[in-house]
Amino acid sequence: MAAALVLTAAGPATAASAASDASDGLREVLFVGNNWDGTADVIRSSGDFAKVGRINVIPDRDTRMAEINADPIRWIYFQAIRNSVGEGHDQFADDMYSTPDGRSVVVSRPSFADVVSIDLATGKLNWRFPVAGYRADHMAVSPDGTRVAVSASTANTVHVLDIGTGKQLGSFATGDKPHENIFTRDGKYIWNMSIGDVNTALDDPGWDWTKGDRHITVVDATTYKQVKVVDMRQRLDAFGLKDFSDAVRPAVFSPDESKLYFQVSFFNGFLEYDVATDKITRMKTLPKNPATSEDRTTWVNDSRHHGISMNPEGTKLCVAGTMDDYATVVDRASLQEGPLVTASKPYWATVSGDGKDCIVSESGADQVTAIDFATGRKVASVPVGDHPQRVRLGHVRDGWTGPSGG
Repeated sequence: MAAALVLTAAGPATAASAASDASDGLREVLFVGNNWDGTADVIRSSGDFAKVGRINVIPDRDTRMAEINADPIRWIYFQAIRNSVGEGHDQFADDMYSTPDGRSVVVSRPSFADVVSIDLATGKLNWRFPVAGYRADHMAVSPDGTRVAVSASTANTVHVLDIGTGKQLGSFATGDKPHENIFTRDGKYIWNMSIGDVNTALDDPGWDWTKGDRHITVVDATTYKQVKVVDMRQRLDAFGLKDFSDAVRPAVFSPDESKLYFQVSFFNGFLEYDVATDKITRMKTLPKNPATSEDRTTWVNDSRHHGISMNPEGTKLCVAGTMDDYATVVDRASLQEGPLVTASKPYWATVSGDGKDCIVSESGADQVTAIDFATGRKVASVPVGDHPQRVRLGHVRDGWTGPSGG
């Protein structure tokens, strides 16, 4: 089964590239989700990364708040999200993907426990899907851009939706607190990583067992039936890392999907997992910032480093050192890091449209920063909204500069 999950197609496929190949009249952009103010900035996908437009992703805020205030249980969860994972703020824009035609953007909204489609011309909602439970989290889009998978983190469920209609096509069970989702390039499988309870103060390795059932769930993306479970606890132990958390955070496949590079809670670095042999093969420890407290309870949602991406050639990794306030490019062959680029609580890492730069969201400075994969050095920073987190490549229609209303 492990060998069957290793794919050999050349070059990563994305919804953005699928749309570009299939349609005319589109402009490639980067969507930056400003989680705390409920907006998304749209910037150029490469070059100077200049701002193109801005979207309000909570045009229905008054309606949603009225519903929450009328339901005591929902109100309790809304406040809990604000005061725990939200660090005292509401979470309105976690993840987003544009539709293949570039006419809409689909957004997961943690505090409203839903996924919505927003018309990019008018700013109005096309559809809304309330997730199971009380919080929506990370999403993934299928290679052809027609489906989105969203983690319902308090329900231990992933929903798979038709990106055009919002209709649920299927769902599957996960470990505790599903987080990251990844479609394989051929669209045949979905990998989900569950991270367990990251908001408790029981952060000492001796209490790690209290964090819940954390594992990778691999499902068939047509039937949504489970085909494989990867329990990293066993693999970490075999590699001699018995004190490491097994909460797999952001992750990225190599271009041929034979290797998975992933971060875990509390660790300043990442690990390499060989899919065919089902083993952890290498570990990279990155520098600590001397100014970062060693008190694990001060690290946001148990994540010391949160954000990892790879250039299209598969030769360089880019890592967001969230609590250590830097980002760095790492050579994949040698695992040697490049310059440590100062960044304020970098929360995510992705790749520019031309593949030349790593884009990190500086949630502490309300900007996104581009780092050259070739040199490892900063090339640009662009101001965005309050607490940028996820950054995704997508498309808008040619000439688009923002909604006309909504």
